[in-house]
Amino acid sequence: MSTIDALHRSEVRSSVLVVRTGIVGLALATAAIHASLGGMIFTLNAIGYTTLAMAMVLPGPFGRYRWLIRLALAGFTAATIGGWVLFGARFPGSGHAWLEALTTARGMPAQRAMLWVSVLGDRLYPARLG
Repeated sequence: MSTIDALHRSEVRSSVLVVRTGIVGLALATAAIHASLGGMIFTLNAIGYTTLAMAMVLPGPFGRYRWLIRLALAGFTAATIGGWVLFGARFPGSGHAWLEALTTARGMPAQRAMLWVSVLGDRLYPARLG
């Protein structure tokens, strides 16, 4: 193997490591958010994200199936987002009250909520926490 091939191989491994670290970090952050919300469905979601994040870093023969773990994580994330879209409106925690509180002189709402900021940083959008 030439020196160029070895350098290229180490670059690829470094970039894969960075991407894998990012995936695991985001999965664990999502797990922490869901765990903080309480309730059975959020706790189960947190356990699912934590399990998939741990599976992403399993050593040895599990590395061969990492593509399947990534696919499962993508599917789990899609199902979580789909559940939020379908059932999120049934639960309290609307970001509309917070948006109104931040843009007017009204008091802060008692319930937690999330606001999304536009890419340009010039608009706020209400979101729901299940």
